[in-house]
Amino acid sequence: MLEARLEKGKIITKIVHRFENRLIKQNGHLCWDIRYLEDEILEGLKKAKDADYISIDTWAVDYVLLDRDDRLLSPAVSYRDSRTENISLPISREELYKRTGIQFQRFNTIYQLAAQKEEDPSVLDKASSLLFIPDYLAFRLTGEKVQEYTNATTTDMVKAGTKEWDSDLIGKLGFPSDLFGKISMPGTILGPLRKEVREMTGCNATFILAPTHDTACAVLASPLREDSLFLSSGTWSLLGCINENAITSNAAMKSNFTNEGADNGMIRFLKNIMGTWMLQNIRKESGENLSFDEIVTKASNSRLIGLVDALSPRFLSPSSMSGEIDRALEEQGLRKPSGIGERALVVYHSLANAYKNAIEEISNITGRKFSHLAIVGGGSRDDFLNRLTRKYTGLAVTAGPDEGSAAGCLLSAMIHTGEIRREDIPSLLSSSFDIKTIQED
Repeated sequence: MLEARLEKGKIITKIVHRFENRLIKQNGHLCWDIRYLEDEILEGLKKAKDADYISIDTWAVDYVLLDRDDRLLSPAVSYRDSRTENISLPISREELYKRTGIQFQRFNTIYQLAAQKEEDPSVLDKASSLLFIPDYLAFRLTGEKVQEYTNATTTDMVKAGTKEWDSDLIGKLGFPSDLFGKISMPGTILGPLRKEVREMTGCNATFILAPTHDTACAVLASPLREDSLFLSSGTWSLLGCINENAITSNAAMKSNFTNEGADNGMIRFLKNIMGTWMLQNIRKESGENLSFDEIVTKASNSRLIGLVDALSPRFLSPSSMSGEIDRALEEQGLRKPSGIGERALVVYHSLANAYKNAIEEISNITGRKFSHLAIVGGGSRDDFLNRLTRKYTGLAVTAGPDEGSAAGCLLSAMIHTGEIRREDIPSLLSSSFDIKTIQED
């Protein structure tokens, strides 16, 4: 949790509370420990009790269902769970893309709801509310139920380029229509915290709705120009540009680009690429307890064996990331890596190559030319990957802020409370955060 204040044209930030985002097994599914998340947020509010406003952003697509008494009907199943693997819909991918402009990902909310309907239709029948994870957390703090725009667009059930649910599509899928209410925009004031929350934490802040999708926040905190692309680099790599309108062409569909909402109602046209998730897993599986700096040293002293497809779903949630990388190399007639250094080098080069290919696709689909790539998020601290990205793409590359999602969440709140203007963001970013220009080797 990040706390911020505006002082002499500079945003002063302080981390007040950190906690892991952990997965647990419930009812045979991989789920988020939602109660734990609630408890940790309350702990954070105790440390930030003097805040005037608070906002929340998380990841997208995942949700909870509540009954009429606002009790959870089922666990908060994670998008990394396998329940959607064999789910099909009564609509072609082509028609779905034309309607919603959202990339095919087997974990999209539309497939998760279809899986829930197939597994236990009674859960949907009993449901009175559907809330995305950040909206549920906001509800627990304020008692107000909303479905925020940037997160709603990722569900594959919002009409492309609009701020409205596709009610015809929802009806065709057999989902209860009353679960989908009016979509709320960033900047909506949800009001004060519930009395119990105020008494427990000592915090009397007003809750203001931010872009609840972390990538939308990270993009808001990116130092973008007219010729810029963004790369939100972390567990996932989200690479794209900002457009006024959704692009639902055959070329965009075939390249699996997505059209998601941005803070100002614009469209984030982007592609999902595996990110540091691959590195995190091979580090854990190595059993060597190495720091990422030590892994980079080993990688830079290794010889590149080959590349793997960093967009492949085989790397989403394998039983062994190292084993999956080795198999992908062997399928090309290449040898297995001899250790974590060689394996990490494969991942690094594969990610940079995927960025290059995605940029070429964006340019071809949009007809735009780009000369700058703004990398934000935790991955922006990885200078080795950043330098490889510059080498592969040939673009000017900047890195930072590293707390991109949190910074964007703060900027959104400041815009909508009138503390700053949207046009102030570039100068605020340069004065408030460490943004590096990546040099060539």
